[in-house]
Amino acid sequence: MRVGIAALVCGYLLSQFYRAFLAVLAPVLKADLGATAAELAAASGWWFLAFAAMQLPIGAALDRHGPRRTAGVLMAVGAGGAAVFALATAPWHLNLAMALIGVGCAPVLMAGYFIFARSFPPARFGLLAGVMIGVGALGNVAASLPLSAAVEAFGWRETVWGLAGFTALVALGILVLVRDPPSLAHHEKGSLMDLLRMPSIWPILAMMAVCYTPIAALRGLWVGPYFSDVHGYDPLQIGQVGLWIGLAMVVGNFAYGPLDRWVGSRKWVILGGNALTVLSVLGLWAFAEAPPIVAAGFLVAAGLFGASFPMVVAHGRAFIPPHLMGRGVTLLNLFGIAPIGLAQIATGWLYAATPADRASAPYEAVFLFFAVTTALGLVAYLWSRDRTD
Repeated sequence: MRVGIAALVCGYLLSQFYRAFLAVLAPVLKADLGATAAELAAASGWWFLAFAAMQLPIGAALDRHGPRRTAGVLMAVGAGGAAVFALATAPWHLNLAMALIGVGCAPVLMAGYFIFARSFPPARFGLLAGVMIGVGALGNVAASLPLSAAVEAFGWRETVWGLAGFTALVALGILVLVRDPPSLAHHEKGSLMDLLRMPSIWPILAMMAVCYTPIAALRGLWVGPYFSDVHGYDPLQIGQVGLWIGLAMVVGNFAYGPLDRWVGSRKWVILGGNALTVLSVLGLWAFAEAPPIVAAGFLVAAGLFGASFPMVVAHGRAFIPPHLMGRGVTLLNLFGIAPIGLAQIATGWLYAATPADRASAPYEAVFLFFAVTTALGLVAYLWSRDRTD
């Protein structure tokens, strides 16, 4: 069981890496392929949209076929997507590559959550979910300074070819090492509609839609163009900023894990943390032209406080019946990931439509978008019912 979970964690490391690596590659992709910030935002958005589109089919597959085949086969598709990325000669090729990689990464976290929900005591779910995301967030760290160094040493195409090979190896490891929990699909009937008819789930879905969106979108892409255009940073310096944000996200994921047991509430931990995220992003908007250390500080704070994703999933999981666990956790993940893809595409349009009378003006519009949408999600979440295991 532990070896199989370790294989899934490796898959989730790659998932975190791929959603963040465009920020570091942005300057070289602009120079080599002529990709603009808006085009890279679209490519990032395709990763999240493909990832999200797979969630409901993955939920059914987890309940019927288990996590081993579901995650292993799709991770192999992700390896193919990385190969397409390495072969890219035009910006639109990146859209296809990122979509395939998104399909490959889509099942790994939910496969782990499925095993945690079905094979461990309910009270440990939040902690285990936070640990998996915390360890997996090291992939976000790898997509910063280490990626910059690899691109500098070997070139971006060679680096991505190496990633394609490693992704294929992880896919094989999942197929060989993961053990499926006993299936409940034949014992109890149920459907996605049973979940959607639960009033208690909707405020949590609203929170899922915004709890990860700002930091995923900012760290995944906008950090790169912003620091390049406004502060003149090169890829190595952007990688350094990304490293600090990634480390803050790792710390945040581990910190959120036990808080529901210490505080005795999930709702108020989530509300407090995301309110601080809103304030951090508002600070970034208000001081976008300040020295780069100020912007980096606000982004690090957003990474730390914006790591509530596993806690929100744990809150939603507490309302999901066991025989619908696969569909339930993937429904939560759908609401957590799809808005990021939509937001990346929307902010790409917003960036292109904002007059650049100052270098920071288009980025200020992007930052304000994330602050406002997250605040709206917090308001909806106020109506949620608190529940701990």
